Amino acid sequence: MSDEKVTMPTKYNPQETEAKWYSYWKDGKFFEATGDESKQPYSIVIPPPNVTGKLHLGHAWDTTLQDILARVKRMQGYDTLWLPGMDHAGIATQAKVEGKLKEEGLSRYDLGREKFLEKSWEWKEEYASFIRNQWSKMGLSLDYSRERFTLDEGLSKAVREVFVKLYEKGLIYRGEYIINWDPQTKTALSDIEVIYQDVQGAFYHMNYPLTDGSGEIEVATTRPETMLGDTAVAVHPEDERYKHLIGKTVTLPITGREIPIVADDYVDMEFGSGAVKITPAHDPNDFEIGNRHNLERILVMNEDGTMNAKAGKYQGMDRFECRKQLVKDLQEEGILFKIEEHMHSVGHSERSGAVVEPYLSTQWFVKMQPLADAAVNLQKSEEKVNFVPERFEKTYLRWMENIRDWCISRQLWWGHRIPAWYHNETGEVYVGHEAPEDEENWKQDDDVLDTWFSSALWPFSTMGWPDESSPDYDRFYSTNVLVTGYDIIFFWVSRMIFQGLEFTGKRPFDDVLIHGLVRDSEGRKMSKSLGNGVDPMDVIDKYGADSLRFFLSTGSSPGNDLRFYWEKVESTWNFGNKIWNASRFALMNMEGLKYEEIDLSGEKSVADKWILTRLQETIADVTRLIDSYEFGEVGRLLYNFIWDDFCDWYIEMAKLHCMEKMRMRRKRQDLFLLMCWITQCDFFIQ
Repeated sequence: MSDEKVTMPTKYNPQETEAKWYSYWKDGKFFEATGDESKQPYSIVIPPPNVTGKLHLGHAWDTTLQDILARVKRMQGYDTLWLPGMDHAGIATQAKVEGKLKEEGLSRYDLGREKFLEKSWEWKEEYASFIRNQWSKMGLSLDYSRERFTLDEGLSKAVREVFVKLYEKGLIYRGEYIINWDPQTKTALSDIEVIYQDVQGAFYHMNYPLTDGSGEIEVATTRPETMLGDTAVAVHPEDERYKHLIGKTVTLPITGREIPIVADDYVDMEFGSGAVKITPAHDPNDFEIGNRHNLERILVMNEDGTMNAKAGKYQGMDRFECRKQLVKDLQEEGILFKIEEHMHSVGHSERSGAVVEPYLSTQWFVKMQPLADAAVNLQKSEEKVNFVPERFEKTYLRWMENIRDWCISRQLWWGHRIPAWYHNETGEVYVGHEAPEDEENWKQDDDVLDTWFSSALWPFSTMGWPDESSPDYDRFYSTNVLVTGYDIIFFWVSRMIFQGLEFTGKRPFDDVLIHGLVRDSEGRKMSKSLGNGVDPMDVIDKYGADSLRFFLSTGSSPGNDLRFYWEKVESTWNFGNKIWNASRFALMNMEGLKYEEIDLSGEKSVADKWILTRLQETIADVTRLIDSYEFGEVGRLLYNFIWDDFCDWYIEMAKLHCMEKMRMRRKRQDLFLLMCWITQCDFFIQ
């Protein structure tokens, strides 16, 4: 303290405070991990936001929880690393850049790969700058000296290392399989990039005539356009209705092709007619049946969802246009005899919204079973990852135990290009960290890797792996906690765990703290279509970062969704202003007091003893609750202690004492007590 008169406004103005103090913290390198060996390490890696746009309230919530943990651990004396970074977000970012080019009347093919990638990097730099500015306005104590990007050379090196090692172990392979195909973006999708929606459709019932003229067999489908690629009809081998037909053929309507009737245990005798049309190039189950019976695979669609030459007179039609015309033609021929309305679940692309087409394509895959088995076994050991809340462990395990091979190739340009080359003459495949020495004789695979392939390596690739002698990898990996939403347990959490185990022999984090989604006041998901989204920067501009942060961190319990209310944010601003005025009262009554004069060892009044006891109780409870991630309870305790105990009781009692001796003692206690606020409010106390 000094002899200067303390002048503080009666209301807290975040605009006058926040930017100044954040610059002071950042310039002073207060957020940087020091590597001090005398301190215990603590580390968190930020879930990297996509460079597709600006941050939303979900990001603000996620990072606020992490910031609380990082600040508390620094206060407790840990050498704390909170590592920031961003994700290249392959398909999402490429779609944004292509959309911008479309406004100029251009496509990526007009530019070519190299120029298009230049445009993509320009996009990345622009939006990375927006994101950093938002992080700053939110007051996040990130170690910017260690910021990473998933396409950085260091992380790209890690991606190539993982791909090569998995390939050498036989866990990455290339083959022709049925994959999820997005006709709009013209790329493959993994299973978890497909969002299923209930759609009103129909079962189309058709009679396929037996080639020998002895009768017909009934089949039904929800996708009649695929019948142009049928190569068999399957029945159950024990179905008495059809045993006499096994081995015979039917004539496929429209095309006139002769296709066999085969027996397969997959067929459900009780469903429909008990006979199933088989289209190995357009259905995953039919693909497996086709393999068992050595059936031809006839692809009748192009990559853009239009019908190809194999579709005959329907060539060039969109798949849904073809459906309408084909249904009409089949009805006229008397083949299609019933259309039965049917509500069914249809896959849509998470990114484009297009109806996903099961499609025969040559792609790269990760063989998942060995990796998933290791992750499942981890959860049976003492080294298991701790899910908070615990119920999400079951969600995670259910997916791991029913996993399918992961399609990792994407028909994009923005991303990690697959480190595989094909010999121009022999077709030999070479996989390596670098191109073959006689590079002129080889052509690199045009595809890139699924974004989640590099994101799965985030906890250790950001620390310097595959260089295991990297100081950060040695000191800060494994990390202490991952904070993320329940919507990406499958996309990201699961993949980080099995890749961490495979390549480091360690779990990537001790705990996974799961939060929900931010919804509007009516409980609806925030979206552009509803127009109910809230920009966190608008909230900060009106009420300040701490008001938003306190609301987000205390408005929900772990794993549950959070409803946004402007009124509640205003209420947290009022709470902050209460702290401001308590500080103002204390400081105004400390004019002329010097630090060296403070002696807390003297006699204390009953009020002093009471408030100090309440303080110690609150500190103990808050510490325990933060360690168990109960931020809502932390907020309640802090609110009650500050508003009720300290402001409404202790300060009011302090105002009643006029004697100098008593007043000096109150000053000293006030100065001491003010130090507890900083655990929750960064800017107010400055």
